[in-house]
Amino acid sequence: MDANKLWQNFLDTVTNHYFDTQGRVGRAQFWYFVLVEVIVGIGVGIVSSIVFPVLLPALFGLAMTLPNLGMSVRRMQDTGAAGTLAWACFGLGALWQVMQVLMWITGPMSAIAFLAFSFTFGWLISLAYLVLAIAVIYFCAQPGQTEANPFGPVPPAFAPN
Repeated sequence: MDANKLWQNFLDTVTNHYFDTQGRVGRAQFWYFVLVEVIVGIGVGIVSSIVFPVLLPALFGLAMTLPNLGMSVRRMQDTGAAGTLAWACFGLGALWQVMQVLMWITGPMSAIAFLAFSFTFGWLISLAYLVLAIAVIYFCAQPGQTEANPFGPVPPAFAPN
């Protein structure tokens, strides 16, 4: 396996296709992108434990949100499914994060706000997010269509060997 080719795939996605939702991406290219992102995330976590405990992982997660969404949408389009599930999953995740920030802002009342939110409709948002995330992973793991579909031609084969 050529680590340089994996890194180039990651850099190409992050720089040239930062939020590209048009077209298709192959299964191997998608999962190798995820692999490199996890490895970089582990490195960011190690460095952040030494330098900035909270800031670096938050910035890395924020910076990788749109490339992940774009890659997920294009991967789902390769299987013939619309990327709507990925968008819905992103929306619910963003809603949950906004609610977390709002509860953090409330200060000492945040524990009460968190419990009130969790027992009313927070659990429903979490359950819907979990179901959508599993569906997105399922579609991303499926083999792509071998012929052109409404989302574009067959993506080129990606082999890091």
